[in-house]
Amino acid sequence: MRLKIAIFFGALFGALGVLLFLVAFGTDYWLLATEVGRCSGEQNAENVTFHHEGFFWRCWFTGIIEDPKASIWKFWYTNQSPSKNCTHAYLSPFPFLRNEHNSTSYDSAVIYRGFWAVFTLLGVSAIVIASFFIVCAAPFASHVLYKAGGGSFVAAGILFSLVVLLYVIWIQAVADMESYIAMKRKDCLEFSISIQYGWSFMLAPVGIFFSLFAGLLFLLVGRHIYIHH
Repeated sequence: MRLKIAIFFGALFGALGVLLFLVAFGTDYWLLATEVGRCSGEQNAENVTFHHEGFFWRCWFTGIIEDPKASIWKFWYTNQSPSKNCTHAYLSPFPFLRNEHNSTSYDSAVIYRGFWAVFTLLGVSAIVIASFFIVCAAPFASHVLYKAGGGSFVAAGILFSLVVLLYVIWIQAVADMESYIAMKRKDCLEFSISIQYGWSFMLAPVGIFFSLFAGLLFLLVGRHIYIHH
């Protein structure tokens, strides 16, 4: 009875982990950035540029709103500009400064984001393989397949933890925000920027927890089957 309960919750948490990972890495809201500037003499309105970034795409659009803080969520999700621009996030992360004075920063950005992409793809592969092992293990009650599936879920959780850690390091330490702000203030003295993590980013740690917990449960199930059967 306890074995069936453990298998049920392992499958439930594993399925939730897979779903959350697919949503987190399939959507483009890991990072939300808002640039606000009053550059052309407006008194009551501000020019606002909204950026949102994910694994595959980085998009941005502009607007003029009277209260950016009050309207930001409306602009993000329900009232985006039809003229939104998008580009590949891998070669053009935010902030992106590619010019004759910044080739070193560009090269380091590509290398760093390359590691982030590799860990992401390895994590996706690991969790797909884990799901395959568990589906195959259920009809045959194979302790080897349960252990392999559990180990793959744990590996996926560790790989996605590295992805989240690398992304936080990218935003907090690697991205040259000071140079980006200095460049913007050459054209607009009253320029400010606000950066926050989006809901896609928030889903990733929850998926990591479910993946690790499911992996540990399946490892225990495999051990129990090996000892008692």
